[in-house]
Amino acid sequence: MKNLDVVILAAGKGQRMKSNLPKVLHKLAGLTLLDHVIKAAKSVNPATLIIVTGYAEERVRATVQTEDLTFVHQSQQLGTGHAVQQAVDQIKSSKTLILLGDVPLISEVTLEQLANQSETITLLTQTVGDPTGYGRIVRDEQGHITKIVEEKDASIEEKKIDEINTGIMCVDSSVLKSFLSQMENKNASAEFYLTDIVEYANKNKLSVGAIISSDDMECSGINSKSQLADLERHFQRKKAQELMANGTSVSDPNRLDIRGNLTCGFDVAIDVGCIFEGDVQLEDNVTIEAYSVIKDSYVGEGTTIRTHSCVEGAHIGKRNQIGPYARLRPGAKSSDNVRLGNFVEVKASEIGQGSKVNHLSYIGDAKIGTGVNVGAGTITCNYDGANKHQTVLEDDVFIGSNTELVAPVTIGEGSTVAAGSTVTKNVPPNNLALSRTKQTCIGDWKRPKKINSDE
Repeated sequence: MKNLDVVILAAGKGQRMKSNLPKVLHKLAGLTLLDHVIKAAKSVNPATLIIVTGYAEERVRATVQTEDLTFVHQSQQLGTGHAVQQAVDQIKSSKTLILLGDVPLISEVTLEQLANQSETITLLTQTVGDPTGYGRIVRDEQGHITKIVEEKDASIEEKKIDEINTGIMCVDSSVLKSFLSQMENKNASAEFYLTDIVEYANKNKLSVGAIISSDDMECSGINSKSQLADLERHFQRKKAQELMANGTSVSDPNRLDIRGNLTCGFDVAIDVGCIFEGDVQLEDNVTIEAYSVIKDSYVGEGTTIRTHSCVEGAHIGKRNQIGPYARLRPGAKSSDNVRLGNFVEVKASEIGQGSKVNHLSYIGDAKIGTGVNVGAGTITCNYDGANKHQTVLEDDVFIGSNTELVAPVTIGEGSTVAAGSTVTKNVPPNNLALSRTKQTCIGDWKRPKKINSDE
């Protein structure tokens, strides 16, 4: 909105987090708390997005710095009013939306509603069962908001009020600037409370309204590791419910973690303990077995990722069988009907249709054709200590177990490499390659005995 600026308060350390990391840089669902708030703020298209920093300012800037953010510094944390005062010179639009950097689940819908209200001040409030610790919304007999009173300053009767201030509000910018210049810190905490502007507005007969949030968690701030864990689980359960509503089977919504964007086709099944990071796409009839980690990858129709597999930056074709305990690293690309089995690692390699690498192998910087069988314990020796080199296995190649393929090397179509070989030269098509020495048996062999250290 061209007539709207956003100010995000992100200056505090967060003493109760018991951490040297600024509170707003702790992560929820793979993003910092501040990143979540910035993402929500950008949904209303503000003219200027201002971040008020304080503790570990350079670290905060380095973590979330983008060209469309404006940073201001609060050298001393003297209250929310003092924090917003630091941003006054950057506020140019007619309205100012004030957000908190430790309230990560504020919704885009709620921010849109706040930004479109006509009152001079519009507060986001909430009704809670236990209001202890929160500022109370005080209304008169007609229901008009007269002031916000902080817990330390509240009377016995005011402490009974169950409507609380969330700290999020939208204010006419000219009024905000005027009131900030009048602000005093005559309260129990000796701080400059932003909430005092409600009283100022009433004295000047300006309108004060409120939107009462119906989502208990969207206004929840983070003050401890325990609260962060609770909000993380709430977020993940919500994501699980969205997946299930669209047809995905989730074995246990309490044991699923999505730290990015997960897109699922029909009849996808996800077992317990799975983690999805970055951008992940699962096509129809994909099965992800327990405790697998999938990051920035595409998984084709009908594929099964078996238990405890790690997939990152990979493109997996249709009807693959991956794992258990497989690791696909960036650049791994498989065609259809491929099998990559237990303790197989693949990096920057293409695996052709119907090929198999079933056990205990490393495939790096390789190009494997169709119908290839790679035996257990095979290694592509792709690194010479300075440079990477490619291994090429053409169609219908058979690699025996415990083979070392020293790149650069090409095994021609239809060829076989005997088990236990070290291959350093190209193998022509339809050949048998082996590099074993003749077996020798030495009679009366005695194994070395351990020397007794006491002798």
